[in-house]
Amino acid sequence: MKIKRLLMVLLGSLLLGSTSQAASLLITNGLVFTGDDTPPNQLDILIEDGLIEAVASDLSTAEADQLIDAAGRPVTPALFAGITVAGLSEIGMVYEAVDSRLNELYTGLMHPEFDVRKAYNPLSSVIPVTRIEGYGYTLLAAAFGDRTISGQGSLVRFDGGFDSFEGQTIVFVNVDGYSGSKVGGSRAAHWMLLETAFSSLTTQQGNGLWLTHNEHPLINQTGRATLENARENGIFVFRANRASDILQALAFSQQHHLNAVISGGQEAWIVREELAASGTPVVINALDNLPGSFDGLGARLDNAALLHEADITLLFTSGETHNARKLRQVAGNAVANGLPYEVAIAAMTSLPAEIFGGKPRMIAPGLRADVVIWSGDPLDVSSAADQVIIDGKLDPMTSRQTELLQRYLPTEAGLGRAYINP
Repeated sequence: MKIKRLLMVLLGSLLLGSTSQAASLLITNGLVFTGDDTPPNQLDILIEDGLIEAVASDLSTAEADQLIDAAGRPVTPALFAGITVAGLSEIGMVYEAVDSRLNELYTGLMHPEFDVRKAYNPLSSVIPVTRIEGYGYTLLAAAFGDRTISGQGSLVRFDGGFDSFEGQTIVFVNVDGYSGSKVGGSRAAHWMLLETAFSSLTTQQGNGLWLTHNEHPLINQTGRATLENARENGIFVFRANRASDILQALAFSQQHHLNAVISGGQEAWIVREELAASGTPVVINALDNLPGSFDGLGARLDNAALLHEADITLLFTSGETHNARKLRQVAGNAVANGLPYEVAIAAMTSLPAEIFGGKPRMIAPGLRADVVIWSGDPLDVSSAADQVIIDGKLDPMTSRQTELLQRYLPTEAGLGRAYINP
């Protein structure tokens, strides 16, 4: 199996080097998951100029520059990597390699204008490590930490481009117990600060005029403009695990007419009726099943299944960046605990783009060709991405990890490669 994987990696590298710019690619005999919540079908996919030209049961007569026989293997849209700081954090302990959060010593408490997209590095080694495991995009976050408002970000594609952002502006808000202990000593301080910040925004009066409230030292003019724009056009992602915190986030969002998403949600199942009534999506780690803190005493493995039964839109995140590729395991465990399989696939492919305003992520004519051919069940940890296709081009399937493997893989018994090929 290892030899087969290695040969496929080398073949992908040769194909990319010689024909990665080819205009057309035909994938035949794939068990295709289109990215919605429907069962897979045996289909062919024709890709031209980076877009999916056709999807049908038999395209064998179509002309293409490259041909891949999927041989019955699963084919999916490139996966969503969850909420990460990929491209913002290379090595956590090296200060110049971390750009995901505003230093706590920075003056002032409210800086929603802190936009991590300006520090995004598409050449980060984290990105190809994640991409070759079948992931095509992520929600780039201002890291949740010790501030009520962390900053802003958006969806970003793993295509290596310096301007790979898409979708709506996302403002990240912390209302959990940890950050509450850092801001005023209580999670109640979050709501006090948020109310103060939002009271400084412009509001429309009944006569059609706009009223600007007085200045607040808590937030500057740029920050107010950011909040105002996000309230009108963006999305607020509230980090909350405790049921009572989730209810407060729902009430605050309704009061201020915010498009909200809950992230964390370990106790979301407790308030699933309220979540369903509000239409608020929830992003969870389906592996959370133990009370890691007092915010998640009600964590349980069937959280995802219970939320789905309540007709709540569900997404997944692992809470990690350097190991974001393990998110398939998160989704697989949700399925093992009652979530329908096709719902998990949609949550890993098309739904994140739909919720956060990105380009559609499905296998359908006219859409961007971000496609993955898998060795087996994509939600099984024993499976792997055999070939990743981004924007219609074959990925070389190489990363710093594969390069290190080749550099130090012994080729003679008892002798390290460092001595063979220094």
